[in-house]
Amino acid sequence: MAKKVLKVGIMPYREMKARTLAIARGQYKPRPDEPKVWFASLKSLASVLSEQNQALLQTIREHNPESIAELEEITGRAASNLTRTLHTLEHYGLVELKPAEPRAGGRAPLKPVVLADALDLELSF
Repeated sequence: MAKKVLKVGIMPYREMKARTLAIARGQYKPRPDEPKVWFASLKSLASVLSEQNQALLQTIREHNPESIAELEEITGRAASNLTRTLHTLEHYGLVELKPAEPRAGGRAPLKPVVLADALDLELSF
């Protein structure tokens, strides 16, 4: 199976904001090979990819849980903590929370799916 690589960039916030505004105004068109996900600093990237979050990504990949509740059982972490972390990872394109098969009489649980196996990093300073 091919490795899924997410291209991320690190750029100071003020430059990210200027870049985003230039894109919105049509003054700048991102190249296809540019990162789609940006962090304001190495520190923010390190926070999102902490050892605990890397272990969580590995657990999701290995166990393929059908819901956050199942992931809670596997990891021993509280659902509220997992949900917050998973939403952060989803925001940065590392995880997707997909609706799973609905339970009888209830709504469909969210199934966490890891979207990337590796990162390709572009650093601007």
